[in-house]
Amino acid sequence: MRTIEVFDTTLRDGEQSPGVSLTQEEKMEIARQLARLGVNVIEAGFAASSKGDFESVQRIANEIRGVSVCSLSRAVQNDIEQAYAALKGAEHPRIHVFLATSPIHMQHKLKMTPEQVLEQIDAAVRLARKYFPDVEFSPEDAGRSELDFLVKVAEVAAKAGATVLNIPDTVGYLTPEEYAHLFRYVREHAKGIEKLKLSAHCHDDLGLATANTLAAIAAGVDQIEGTINGIGERAGNVAIEEVALALATRPNVYQAATSLDLSQIARTSRLVSKLTGMVVQPNKAIVGANAFAHESGIHQDGMLKEKSTYEIIRPETVGMADTKLVLGKHSGRHAFKEHIKSLGYELEGEALNNVFRKFKDLCDKKKYVTDEDILSLLLEYEVDSSQVAYRLEFMHVSCGTQGVPTATIGLHDDEKGLLQEAAVGNGAVDAIYRAIDRITDEPVELLHYQIDSVTGGQDALGEVRVQVRQGDIVANGRAVSTDVLEASARAYLDAINRMIIKRMDTLGKEFRRRKEQVDVHA
Repeated sequence: MRTIEVFDTTLRDGEQSPGVSLTQEEKMEIARQLARLGVNVIEAGFAASSKGDFESVQRIANEIRGVSVCSLSRAVQNDIEQAYAALKGAEHPRIHVFLATSPIHMQHKLKMTPEQVLEQIDAAVRLARKYFPDVEFSPEDAGRSELDFLVKVAEVAAKAGATVLNIPDTVGYLTPEEYAHLFRYVREHAKGIEKLKLSAHCHDDLGLATANTLAAIAAGVDQIEGTINGIGERAGNVAIEEVALALATRPNVYQAATSLDLSQIARTSRLVSKLTGMVVQPNKAIVGANAFAHESGIHQDGMLKEKSTYEIIRPETVGMADTKLVLGKHSGRHAFKEHIKSLGYELEGEALNNVFRKFKDLCDKKKYVTDEDILSLLLEYEVDSSQVAYRLEFMHVSCGTQGVPTATIGLHDDEKGLLQEAAVGNGAVDAIYRAIDRITDEPVELLHYQIDSVTGGQDALGEVRVQVRQGDIVANGRAVSTDVLEASARAYLDAINRMIIKRMDTLGKEFRRRKEQVDVHA
């Protein structure tokens, strides 16, 4: 039975999902949970891409133990040196260097000849090896690269000192048979390939990411790369949980397994979904709400007689055992702290006190408080308070079948103090959002508004998710409350705050880019 290493790129490739922007604290929460899950490598980000990404990679490298921490890097000196600076404190640092190798990328994006690409790969891997004992190289768009050229790439990378060769299907183009053949061909023809650990990285543009990854495992790869819930650019990456459970469920077929703690899968999935704002579809394999639901009478009859008639995976295996009541109004702060730690959060000081007070308030309103309720409360404290531009102080809404919906909103600004505005709208939520727009003076387009019940019952928390756009910037917001209008206001304000943070980060990045150009010309 081979052990397949798991390279998790939720915090790098996954964060590139449109509209997703994680704060440093959110990245830390996910990184801690990934360590509990037992992934072998955490790709913490792209250190050279921005100051914020550098700091997040650095903090994860300094604090997370028992797992290799990695940074992505282009095949250029500055990126490699930035990655080294960020990863100095890692217990097991790794750099992930990439350069495109397909004809279409070399011609139109890089504007380089194949010979120049090979030279740059050699130089970049050699430089990376001076800083890192563990160097992974990826020929971007390998799925559309020429096989014989990939063989040359593998040989150059191996000779230059790479330890891992990742062969990605960057655009999700290949079929399982083609992807498996690619690995077999490179393994059979590349000199020095025995020095390299082979890795598979699949995207899901044609819905084949899981099938392709399993085909690569059958072809002998040692590592698979993916994300939790399959999030990522375009149609996303392969879902790690799908591959792990396929191997665990069909050991006789693949003769391979991961070292993941499968009981942590559901918890990890929920955390990533909550923090990224990307809802897991109900029929999603392994972690969807309907993954272990049976409605058909025939299925229900079979399940009552013998669960294995329709259930090839037990929900307990992935940590989906039903726990209806976890904590209550008599629970203390210490027990609450330990419980949220088990959910993937570590809070101290005033942040812990704030969430605990919210929890106590909720206990007075709800008869039963579940993990989902508690996770939803934690969402209120995901954005660094020092970066929040506006905070909701109060709101008053008047609406009904006979009157014009009206909202009066009070927001706190650290510089200007309390700001108040009123507005009317086509409905209560529209009036609230118009009043907030007047105060913030942020011209945004509301792309998406969604409200869900966190749990069942009349006293259920309402969770609101919104997505707004300003120019090229897209930001998600979310909030929970037993009052759905309050949740709507807080979610919209959360999105605006996140948008402002992203805009400032973009402006800072552009300023640094222009300064670098000036320095070069000087």
